[in-house]
Amino acid sequence: MNFDNICDLPLSRNFNVIKIDFLLISTRCEGTFVQKFWLNPLLFSPAILGLFIVALPAMGSEVPLNQAPTTNQPSSFSSAESIEQVTSVSQLSDVKPTDWAFQALQSLVERYGCIAGYPNQTYRGNRALTRYEFAAGLNACLDQINQLIATSTADLVNKQDLATLQKLQEEYTAELQTVRGRVDALEARSATLESQQFSITTQLRGEAVFALAGAFGSDRAINTDAQNRGDTRPELDENVIFADRVRLNFDSSFTGKDRLRVRLQARNITSFNTGVTGTNQTRLGFDGNESNNVSVSALFYRFPLSDSTTFNIATEGLEYIDEVPALSRNFDSSGSGALSRFGRYNPIYRAAEGPGIIINQKLNDALTLTAGYVVPSGVGNDPSNGRGLFNGSYSALGQLTFQPTSELSLAFTYVNAYYTDGSGVTGSTGTGFANNPFNGARTSVNNYSVTGNYKLSPKFTITAWGSYANAQAENTDVARSNAEIWNWAVQLGFPDLGRKGNFGGIVFGVPPYVADNQFVNGNNRRQDDDISYHLEAFYRYKLNDNIAITPGLITILNPEGNSNNSNIYVGVVRTTFTF
Repeated sequence: MNFDNICDLPLSRNFNVIKIDFLLISTRCEGTFVQKFWLNPLLFSPAILGLFIVALPAMGSEVPLNQAPTTNQPSSFSSAESIEQVTSVSQLSDVKPTDWAFQALQSLVERYGCIAGYPNQTYRGNRALTRYEFAAGLNACLDQINQLIATSTADLVNKQDLATLQKLQEEYTAELQTVRGRVDALEARSATLESQQFSITTQLRGEAVFALAGAFGSDRAINTDAQNRGDTRPELDENVIFADRVRLNFDSSFTGKDRLRVRLQARNITSFNTGVTGTNQTRLGFDGNESNNVSVSALFYRFPLSDSTTFNIATEGLEYIDEVPALSRNFDSSGSGALSRFGRYNPIYRAAEGPGIIINQKLNDALTLTAGYVVPSGVGNDPSNGRGLFNGSYSALGQLTFQPTSELSLAFTYVNAYYTDGSGVTGSTGTGFANNPFNGARTSVNNYSVTGNYKLSPKFTITAWGSYANAQAENTDVARSNAEIWNWAVQLGFPDLGRKGNFGGIVFGVPPYVADNQFVNGNNRRQDDDISYHLEAFYRYKLNDNIAITPGLITILNPEGNSNNSNIYVGVVRTTFTF
């Protein structure tokens, strides 16, 4: 039987288990512990066993594992915040006669004189204990007992104690053998886990999404200008597709509070955009087609600057600002949330996709301030004219989040953005005019939004947002260059619908549309005559901890802001594997 590492095992604080652990460990651990404690069977009395059972919680405050206690600390503590030896249990303000260990603690204080407290006269019996604290307190108690035995100043150990100890040893022989066998099994399992683990600092998390989807309707949508020109409506591509997306997240932590994420992604999910349905309003929230070529789709590092400040920096991906759209929790995940791109969260955050930085400052328990600067993917790493980190398109975000209770959250968001090619204003969630209001002209946008989330009950939540954007064309040859863009939505969530882990969701709203536009280019005014409506319902059924199936239906009324277009429907069955 191998007991080489038994001294490294943590001691249980359960009363009965400690007695067994203590006897087992004391027969194997070398050094001061054995020299001082195993010298004489007299020390193995039930009273002394009780000493360690009760004394463990009183051995001081936390000491980092890489830092030994300072030399000026009292012998019975591993912390510099200790006080003088207490002589009566009544000196400890948080110890009550009704506590289960009161009599044992009273005996240790008044009979053995081996317990100390904190400066505020507390004992803190329920707090956690480090191994350094255990060693320091153990050594102090052993010194005290050795002194008492050496001087024979008290009748601490008698023949009755020895008889009781012998009886206990005989009675627990079988249990000790069982514990030794379990320890050997745990050592073997631990060695196997250590040899097979992926990394000490890195965790691998994976997600595979399989999508069965199809768009249905009479014809593709066209905008009002195309209709005025007499353009024909081509037929909708109604063929059902079966496609996939696979993600591997490598999450590393070097301090326990930070996170470095490297994500590898491959997918072949055709976007239901203008080329398929005539509008981006039918896009899925997890689409994208790179022919299943593997690429780094997210790379960011998050770390705390202080207890209240978190810094995020990224070269790829949106995940590093996941605190920003957090009000749409249960809807925002592309693998387990809403099925549509618009239905996941407020489109204002689509303006902040790409490399950049985000800083979260917690002002108090209820208020959090978020600020960020982001550039579109493919722009920040390009030094050519009109591109780069500070000389091209960008988005500057500021948000104040107010959460007075765990049930209610409000976010007030402002985004100032600039687009060198005039495209991407709404993140491909609204009409074509809303996404590119000035037909490719350089565009600046001031975007304002309010988002609220309220948890009415554990099984019903409601999230709502409304956004207004004022866009300006920056080209000097455009005299009339102002556009107003609106959108809003309501998300109804039903957690644990049917069974624990399931989720039902309904999204109803108005995707971004141009309510007014002064830009005129011939007959092209780029203003939506009608309002489109988005209606989505989905149900995530959790087969087990690793597999979930989400069927759903998306309906777009008046697609592309044109009531003359037929409604478009998108049916989806998404199966998500997580590992």
